[in-house]
Amino acid sequence: MEDGYQNRTAFIKGAKDIAKEVKRQATKKVGRSVDRVSDEYSKRSYSRFEEDDDDDYPMQGSQDGGYYRGDSQAANDDEGGHSDSTEGHDEDDEIYEGEYQGIPRADSGKGSLAGGPGSVGAGAQQFRDIGVSEAERRKDQEELAQQYETILQECGHGKFQWSLYFVLGLALMADGVEIFVVGFVLPSAEKDMCLSEPNKSMLGLIVYFGMMVGAFLWGALADRIGRRQSLLISLSINSIFSFFSSFVQGYSTFLFCRLLSGVGIGGSIPIVFSYYSEFLSQEKRGEHLSWLCMFWMIGGIYASAMAWAIIPHYGWSFQMGSAYQFHSWRVFVLVCAFPSVAAIAALNAMPESPRFYLENGKHDEGWMVLKQVHDTNMRAKGYPERVFSVTTIKTVKQMDELVDVGTDTPAWQRYRLKIMSLSQQIRNNILACFRPEYKRTTFMLMAVWFSMSFSYYGLTVWFPDMIKYIQKQEYESRTKTFTKERVEHVTFNFTLENQVHRQGYYFNDKFLNLKMKSMVFEDSVFEECYFEDITSTHTFFRNCTFIASLFYNTDLFKYRLVNCKLVNSTFLHNKEGCMLDFSDDFNNAYMIYFVNFLGTLAVLPGNIVSALLMDKIGRLRMLAGSSVISCVSCFFLMFGNTESGMIALLCLFGGISIASWNALDVITVELYPSDKRTTAFGFLNALCKLAAVLGISIFQSFVGITKAIPILFAAGALAAGSFLATKLPETRGQVLQ
Repeated sequence: MEDGYQNRTAFIKGAKDIAKEVKRQATKKVGRSVDRVSDEYSKRSYSRFEEDDDDDYPMQGSQDGGYYRGDSQAANDDEGGHSDSTEGHDEDDEIYEGEYQGIPRADSGKGSLAGGPGSVGAGAQQFRDIGVSEAERRKDQEELAQQYETILQECGHGKFQWSLYFVLGLALMADGVEIFVVGFVLPSAEKDMCLSEPNKSMLGLIVYFGMMVGAFLWGALADRIGRRQSLLISLSINSIFSFFSSFVQGYSTFLFCRLLSGVGIGGSIPIVFSYYSEFLSQEKRGEHLSWLCMFWMIGGIYASAMAWAIIPHYGWSFQMGSAYQFHSWRVFVLVCAFPSVAAIAALNAMPESPRFYLENGKHDEGWMVLKQVHDTNMRAKGYPERVFSVTTIKTVKQMDELVDVGTDTPAWQRYRLKIMSLSQQIRNNILACFRPEYKRTTFMLMAVWFSMSFSYYGLTVWFPDMIKYIQKQEYESRTKTFTKERVEHVTFNFTLENQVHRQGYYFNDKFLNLKMKSMVFEDSVFEECYFEDITSTHTFFRNCTFIASLFYNTDLFKYRLVNCKLVNSTFLHNKEGCMLDFSDDFNNAYMIYFVNFLGTLAVLPGNIVSALLMDKIGRLRMLAGSSVISCVSCFFLMFGNTESGMIALLCLFGGISIASWNALDVITVELYPSDKRTTAFGFLNALCKLAAVLGISIFQSFVGITKAIPILFAAGALAAGSFLATKLPETRGQVLQ
């Protein structure tokens, strides 16, 4: 019985061995056939490439076997060798990771593992001088840059890039929306939350502080954990806190939510431009990055249109008692989160940047993404039979040290060590931007970013404030003044607006169901008067005396009664909070939205011109030329004494300056290597937001005082920026580092 069992076991084992050997031999034959077909296609399709681009894109690694399938490899396969791209290890029956997907084996150049024949070499390599290792890494990056450009040429520009264009455009659109949200809701939110002037200023600036932190944080993380993952996290934070900010009631919580919303969206610009540039070949990069900038304009138009359509509709609101109120401006805040949510949903269908994978030694992942780009474009162009001929891509030598924390280490300690290691890597990456080879470029770009942001954001906020100041001056010029009037036994049940009453006496008068807008009573006496159902805006009683008067269901709070005396007077059922009344500012609200809509739409011609000329005249000429013209246009602001004149000058300045912003985005992407690109871009964008805060604060302080100083500040900053821009290296026609 036992012998029969052993014979049966031996028979089963033998059958398995035979099946395994048959499978292995069949795999060899299939692999050799696939390689022969691929080799024939490679020789035909790539000969065109080599004839056109050998001078511009030298084939790195051709001496040691090349990156593409060639005759020598096919000959070796025919002589009885095995194909690495289809077969695993015969000795211990292991397969190469990714081989089941048809991914070629990477020629990574890594040494043997510890314990093997190369353990001595590995030990010596571990203690090699850091400078030598960095030199090797830079050499690898240069080789990868050349080969990567060649691969992008083979992949072509088509459906994949356009799909990614619209996905990343949504993320950039969300950034444009975020800039305008607080400015549009502030006139309503200040009444809803009873905000003081300092609180209004802080609410207007808080988004810039958040975006400054977010640009620095997410830009640095994108070089360590990936462009796609960092962008998904940042947009998720923006969406969550934008949603919460539409429901919270208190000023402090609303301010906190807008701050974190800004932190989330701050990563959009540095990641989006770096991410998209790594899918674009040299001759397409400048043009299509400029087209991508149009989504920032679309975000501004979307915000203006939604504010125009939603905020003035007071009926789009509800309240639960006096504790919770949800007015229409909160609906607008909620709607403004849609682009960010849409970007998250669409980004889930997009792959990580293959350049990021290759820079971090992930050959298989990078190869698969590039193959996806190639196949998607070829199918869309009607050439589905074309095969992705790249077999091996250069990967960059990794310098990160892996620390084994052990399986017994508590989870919280492992996470702490990971965060500390990541923080150290980010710190090293930031310091690398100030190394000798990048130091001059970084300081020059810092000056250009700061000067342009200081002037642009300062003027774009100063324009609407000046328009509102002109409107206020015109409104105050129509103010009616009444002095020493005596009114007795009169019932006021109509709107009182834009009046000043001094030293008046009101006896036994009734103020019923009316609105008071911009009303001022000074040194007046109200005796036995009755106030019921009063709604007021910009209304104050100064140095007045109320004798035996009754206030029922009014919003005449103590802060509206300045240095007033109350003698036997009673307040009953006061309205809580600051009541919104959109009809009071209906025309002004529409004017604000319309002005911003026109100012945003005015950048369309500048976007088109910059996109068409970016690769023809170069980045530096576009940047310096646009800055000089913007500087000259600033002096025309001296002639803007009317509302329509200021709007026209706002459109002119925005349409001219956008070309310089597009050129600055492109040149920033191209001046830094891939492993430092988003870190440097994020740092410069954070500096941009800091300059924006300074520009807005300084320019606003001169509203109503003088126009000369803001104009001189803006013109001087633009002139300095245009001069420094000419000292930057031109990147047109260069391979993306």
